[in-house]
Amino acid sequence: MKAIPTSSSVEDYVKVIYAYTEWQDKPINSSQLATRLGVANSSVSEMVRKLKDLGLVNHQPYSSIELTEQGLTLALSMVRRHRLLETYLAQELGYRWDEVHDEAELLEHAVSDTFIERLSAKLGNPSRDPHGDPIPGPDGQIDLPVAHRLVELDPGHRGEITRISDENPELLRYLDEERIELDAAIEVLGRKPFGGSLVIRLGDSEHSRELDLSDEIGAALWVRDTVTHKDCTVPTR
Repeated sequence: MKAIPTSSSVEDYVKVIYAYTEWQDKPINSSQLATRLGVANSSVSEMVRKLKDLGLVNHQPYSSIELTEQGLTLALSMVRRHRLLETYLAQELGYRWDEVHDEAELLEHAVSDTFIERLSAKLGNPSRDPHGDPIPGPDGQIDLPVAHRLVELDPGHRGEITRISDENPELLRYLDEERIELDAAIEVLGRKPFGGSLVIRLGDSEHSRELDLSDEIGAALWVRDTVTHKDCTVPTR
């Protein structure tokens, strides 16, 4: 496959397009992309045209934006870089999980492929980052756990927290204070009356505790209740 000339902006765009669709089937549109990147709609329109010319996205006016095979390959490469750097910052340098995203954003464009592969080996080739997001392999394969947002689950549903969205650093700090973390056992007990908060039991039966959570928190927590996984394999270059 012919190498595509890229820039940090191109890499950021394809990574954000991928991240938006990783945990849902709904494609992203230009307005949503502009919001996620914090740029004007006109800037997005210009960049999407460039991405289309490079063969990285499929897009028609007023329609959603979807990655091509080449675009997905590049996106997964950048996601691998980002999540390995987040893991290194958290595990080796003592960064909190609400701090690693912005730092990894700065570093991911500056390091080489050789550095990333040596970093992965140093970390023991981790399969997920500090927030539970899966780390793609060097061959472009990514293993997504079958999981659902906590807020969408019915009373009585049990599982374990497998992913925590990193979109809101303040929410991550709150979860840290409340000791809500990855792999914790969780059970949905119900809701408070009149559209109130979501009531859950956290922890195993011996050390469990009940908590009231807002819908915003419930939407940020992803719960796995099976060991079934979905593989997404991207052809190598």
